[in-house]
Amino acid sequence: MLAVMGLDATSETVYRALLADPQGGVADLCRRLDLPEARVRQALDELADLELLRASRDRPGALRPVSPEVGLELILRRQEAELLRRQQELAESKAAAAQAVAEYAELRPVGGSGDGTERLVGLDAIQGKLEMLARDVTRECLSVMPGGAQSQASLDASRPLDDDAMRRGVSLLTLYQDSVRNDPATLGYARWMTEEGGLVRTCPVLPPRMLVFDREVAVVPIDPGNTRAGALCTREPGIVASLIALFEQTWSSAVPLGADQPQDRATGLSPGERELLSLLAGGLTDEAAGKRLGISLRTVRRQMAALMERLDASSRFEAGLKAAQRGWL
Repeated sequence: MLAVMGLDATSETVYRALLADPQGGVADLCRRLDLPEARVRQALDELADLELLRASRDRPGALRPVSPEVGLELILRRQEAELLRRQQELAESKAAAAQAVAEYAELRPVGGSGDGTERLVGLDAIQGKLEMLARDVTRECLSVMPGGAQSQASLDASRPLDDDAMRRGVSLLTLYQDSVRNDPATLGYARWMTEEGGLVRTCPVLPPRMLVFDREVAVVPIDPGNTRAGALCTREPGIVASLIALFEQTWSSAVPLGADQPQDRATGLSPGERELLSLLAGGLTDEAAGKRLGISLRTVRRQMAALMERLDASSRFEAGLKAAQRGWL
């Protein structure tokens, strides 16, 4: 439980010592734990910041340890508030980036422009541009691959480019949706990337597809809902910076491929289950929710049936009410 609180080893040791003997001062802790005074005071500061230490009413000027149960509840509430803040920022960044790309694309004709921005129409044009950018990348490539399972054609086209980049020491950071963990082909590709040195993470919902090369040039769909509209390749600093910020916000809350997907301790829900409930409660149809999560209609209905059983609900409406009452939404 202490690990969940986010304590490092020294702070945890100090906290345990205070729980065993709340009367101990700094000098006593240094002696008992064989730690330098500066490190003990640093640990005490961290514990106070986490509200695991509070002012003692019996000993003015001294601190008393908070019980682990109370402390864990405080930390979980703070983490939930931080997660909500990040989700709000992510939603705002998504909207801003999408609007910027759409507005910029409208201003540019098909083909190139003086500032290095061009519209790419057709899969061949897009693939050709990606091959050129992959050849020239020297440091880093950020990728967002929404839509769940990737087509075999897409994986086959990406493998030689990714392989060449990693062999040249380029850092590849790729985001997939959680649902790829259930697709053997995409999961196998992602594992191959990690074995070769790439970094892969997943999360329930992703921003629109994007590729950012060396933090200087980006390729994004002009209309994520209509691939026939083509892609925008741009070096416009404002757009590239917005896309990088959006990627980093999503990356910070995503789960590394080799790690188990976390479950909410209070509800037992996975991030995907919580997102599914939220989407359906927001009025999306099963089909639309499945598209956002990169899962099939059958999977949406199977997951929803399981959630209704856990909620002991006989209808979607009743499930929504009970989920809200339990704080799941």
